[in-house]
Amino acid sequence: MKKNIFKAIIVILISACSTNTSNTPDKNAPVSAENLVKISSIEEKIANLKDSKNKEIIVVAHRGDWRNAPENSLKAIANCIKMGVDMVEIDIRETKDGHLVVMHDETIDRTTTGKGFVKDWTLDSLKTLQLIDGLRIPTAHKIPTLEEALLVAKDKILINLDKSYSIFDKCYEVIKKTGTLNQVVIKGVKKREEVEGEFGEYLDKVFFMPIIPLPNPQSQEIVDDYLKHHVPVAFEFVVPQDTLKIITYFDDIRAKGSSVWVNSLWSHHNGGHDDEKAVEDIDTYKWYVDHNVDIIQTDRPALLLEYLRSVGLHK
Repeated sequence: MKKNIFKAIIVILISACSTNTSNTPDKNAPVSAENLVKISSIEEKIANLKDSKNKEIIVVAHRGDWRNAPENSLKAIANCIKMGVDMVEIDIRETKDGHLVVMHDETIDRTTTGKGFVKDWTLDSLKTLQLIDGLRIPTAHKIPTLEEALLVAKDKILINLDKSYSIFDKCYEVIKKTGTLNQVVIKGVKKREEVEGEFGEYLDKVFFMPIIPLPNPQSQEIVDDYLKHHVPVAFEFVVPQDTLKIITYFDDIRAKGSSVWVNSLWSHHNGGHDDEKAVEDIDTYKWYVDHNVDIIQTDRPALLLEYLRSVGLHK
């Protein structure tokens, strides 16, 4: 009798262990982001960008994942792709010999082991330098060309080219060469008539986004003119106070076909609802959701993705 009871207990234990192994995750196993997150395809990212009424909020990483790699580096872009960021913002400068490189400042002093203006260096010379990290320690990373950056991003992530408006004719040739036309967003602080005069031939080839610094007594007029004559993919608003009247117009802008982009970078971009505040209270990001912002550029992409995924607004 005792032997039969003992055998029954063994069978039950084996069955329970087998069930746990096949159906229940091991709580002690290492967690992989790839296993937890379904990263959207480039086609889905483009479709979301085109649809201002989509509820899924677009995350833009400012200068890439610069907290874990040098800013504007290929590694900073690759990190963003892996974590499921929708768009990466990079800055473009021209070298002495006419090449386009990814660099925010006019000079290389802050971000590399060299000194001087980008425009005074040839590409070959710049490639001898190392990018430095936030602690000013040299890394193995090099200054990327625009072409190198676009090839890393190709078919994986959207790209916002900042500081490129005045040299966009040269940027366009590289974009066309790399086959990334449908992934690129250009922006500028320009009224519609100026853009059509200076940039018109490209308006149907890449996405253009006007930047609207606030407060501006003409902001409503500028926005309405675009919406009437040439609906842009989005408007980027710089919002120093969260009491500005135009914020109440964001829902109408989206209903008329343009997305609303607001930066969470620093407090003067968003009336104090910035990334550093979100580090202390992640619900800080709720302000963007409540005010119909559907594109957020951030210095903390992992944190913003965590919040948006927790409330069902990102994959």
